[in-house]
Amino acid sequence: MSELLQSVDERTRLAGANRLEVLLFSLGRDARSGREEVFGINVFKVREVMHVPEITRVPDVPESVEGIVRLRGDTLPVINLQKFCNLGAEDKPGILIVTEYNRHLQGFLVHSVDSIKRMAWRDVKVPPPMMADRHGGLVTAVSTTDDHGLVMILDVEKVLAETAGLYDDEHLFDEITEDDRTDITVLFADDSAIARKQIERTLKALGYKSIMAVNGQEAWEKLEKMAEEAESADQHVRDRVQLVLTDIEMPEMDGYVLTRKIKKDGRFDGIPVVMHSSLTTESNQALGASVGSDGYVAKFEPRELATTLREVLVQHGLVDGADA
Repeated sequence: MSELLQSVDERTRLAGANRLEVLLFSLGRDARSGREEVFGINVFKVREVMHVPEITRVPDVPESVEGIVRLRGDTLPVINLQKFCNLGAEDKPGILIVTEYNRHLQGFLVHSVDSIKRMAWRDVKVPPPMMADRHGGLVTAVSTTDDHGLVMILDVEKVLAETAGLYDDEHLFDEITEDDRTDITVLFADDSAIARKQIERTLKALGYKSIMAVNGQEAWEKLEKMAEEAESADQHVRDRVQLVLTDIEMPEMDGYVLTRKIKKDGRFDGIPVVMHSSLTTESNQALGASVGSDGYVAKFEPRELATTLREVLVQHGLVDGADA
């Protein structure tokens, strides 16, 4: 099944063009509705697709965690997405999708994989509230295709938060101390509710104010509105927001496009942009630098995020080095 996956370089170029490739899969036919819904995850995060190997059961894990597998020296937790979504599917999963998120490898059990579909982020939308609440709030974006109809993009970070507890450890926020400068405002954009919660907590620990957006398009609209208000008040936008923190993969406008637009618009001169992503390969970081990002930090590392934000603010003269 490895022929499903494309080269890293090709997928990176797609990201820079506000496009992505999504691996489509099914979790089986729902025993209650009789429907077979189509789900998707970004191919960039998929490392391998295979038939289900032997799984070793482990005690004291959430019900949706089937156990662990050993693959080429790595031990991976195996999460049954049918159980996690509470689908009650008639068919047992037969495929394991091996993924990497923020330096963590894990396997997702699914019923079947279909194909890879190339999409534009502008055609991927934030789900309406009724749909966002489905499957335990797991759907973070939706799109449509000619041959599959509705495709639901999963918030994999939410899956990992609730099955592996990767992002709930209180010690993640240890050693983050409040800066002397507490008049800093950060506008951040992320489509994952789990990520937004952790970003807000990190900024609060630093003593910074925050403005939230759920995708790049909303962040851009908020920045434009601030620019108009600042101009009317004979101010610089920098007086209202001192830094932008953006995820990469987001509906409607990804972080690369958002960063490029900010850096090309003179109204936002002097406002640094930091990329915050679970895509941590060197190629992604290089692409971020090519569109003008001032920093790149892995997701779900609050102390690393806090350190990066301080360093970038100091570099741009927005915080004194002694304050940070």
